Amino acid sequence: MDFIASEKGDTTENLDPNSSVSNGNSKPDVESKPCVDNGKAHIEAPTEIAACSSESTEDSALCEIPEQVEFTVVFNKNKHDITFAYDATVLELKAHLERICGVPQSAQKLIIKGMARDNLTLRSSGIVKGGKVMLVGSKMDDILAVKSAPKEIQDEKNNSQSNKEPLCMQKIHRKVLDKGIPPDVMPGIKGVKEPLPPVPLSGMLNKHGGKVRLTFKPEQDQLWLGTKERTEKLAMTSIKSITSEPIKEHEEYHIMGLQLGPTEASRYWVYWVPAQYIEAIKDAVFGVWQFF
Repeated sequence: MDFIASEKGDTTENLDPNSSVSNGNSKPDVESKPCVDNGKAHIEAPTEIAACSSESTEDSALCEIPEQVEFTVVFNKNKHDITFAYDATVLELKAHLERICGVPQSAQKLIIKGMARDNLTLRSSGIVKGGKVMLVGSKMDDILAVKSAPKEIQDEKNNSQSNKEPLCMQKIHRKVLDKGIPPDVMPGIKGVKEPLPPVPLSGMLNKHGGKVRLTFKPEQDQLWLGTKERTEKLAMTSIKSITSEPIKEHEEYHIMGLQLGPTEASRYWVYWVPAQYIEAIKDAVFGVWQFF
């Protein structure tokens, strides 16, 4: 049935009986506001419902959900499934992992494609969907346990070190040093600090005069001590301290002792360690939480 509007306004007789507008006095319902556009009727979305709607492209962007990426974080042989903003920074991810794994941000090392830098985004650091990220670090309880070692033990250690002659002059070390610089040891550089090379440190000697190499496995939180006979896989946390001194008249090389037990007698000695890698070795083992 056709409805015809009169020139004097709509009346009860010529209005659509299904319409909610009567005698031109009532306002249309807020959820069905009729509009005329080129002769065609349509319904505008009410302002209350369109909370994320805007005529401005810039405003509408505020309602977009950031792109997420799903990956796995491996820590101490435990796996954690993570979903995180793809363009968030590595530092923000560390804050999230601190709550999950209990490792302080500043003690965390994230291995993605090498060591991840804090200022990079997850996208630019190389994280991909379904990928793995290795978390290396110590929990706060472990850190505090190391830091709160009995004071008398630390004092005894300091006193014994101050009363001893240089390592390179001690008889126990002279029998190895007197053999001279090994022909295949890596070149040493005095007064320079360099990051660890991508290959194992090789050509050095142990206390028996045998060849030894150091291989760092940050993804497993391990240091591998390799000799001709066998390879010892040491957990980083099992190394209590690292002592090193330059070798007299060959300061481009150091004597280095890895303390594996509670006393100095447990030190594993390595000779002719290139001086430029000493600090990098300590950082790889202890990170920022080195107390020795």
